[in-house]
Amino acid sequence: MFNIARNELHRLFLSPLAWVMLALAQVLLAYLFLTHIDYFSSIQARISAIPGAPGVTEMVAMPLLTNAAIIILLITPLLTMRSLAEERRNDTLPLLTSAPLSSTQLVLGKYLGNLLFFLLIALMTLLMPLSLSIGTQLDWYQLSAGMLGLSLLIASFTAIGIFMSSLTRQPTIAAVSTFSLLFLLWIIDWAGNSAGDYSVLSWLSLLSHFEPMTRGQVNTQDLSFYLIVIAAFLLLTVRRLERERLD
Repeated sequence: MFNIARNELHRLFLSPLAWVMLALAQVLLAYLFLTHIDYFSSIQARISAIPGAPGVTEMVAMPLLTNAAIIILLITPLLTMRSLAEERRNDTLPLLTSAPLSSTQLVLGKYLGNLLFFLLIALMTLLMPLSLSIGTQLDWYQLSAGMLGLSLLIASFTAIGIFMSSLTRQPTIAAVSTFSLLFLLWIIDWAGNSAGDYSVLSWLSLLSHFEPMTRGQVNTQDLSFYLIVIAAFLLLTVRRLERERLD
């Protein structure tokens, strides 16, 4: 399993697309980070006298993590699309399924390889708000909760992308399908909000479980939701490969 993960991560770093996505993500996030700092600096004098006024963590770090989540949502389909779809298109998937590895080990290896790449983007993003600790005081609990939420969100994105890649032999179709599903799960709570109640649609939203963590609220409901999503899509991927192996 770990050999599969290492090979998958190595293959990503051999891909020009992965390097381009990594560079673009950091450039965009750095620009947004500087924009948030500039805005906070412009209003800091006005809000400093307000009791309980938001600090640099709430006004700079948390918007940055939200922006990182959106950017990773956009690039996840482009990188996970090759995981299994390209193996099937190149007729190398039968070789992998015939190896002395279970379908679970194969899926987890592919998943971990892709997940480590996206977590690297999250780690590089975290260095930006951490640099502020040199000259100001950060809310470490809120920052930790936001990073936990971002990591779980990334893990969910990756699991969904791996599953969609297992359904087809065309990476482009896998990318479009992954983006469509992720975007749907990102905005599905809009229908629940318009209805004026916390409906099933709101519970299914990836965003509605991420936002409380950016406010420093970590609860078992949000943690359980992400763990269920990750486990469900990985299990569906394993079942898909097992059925293909039997055929």
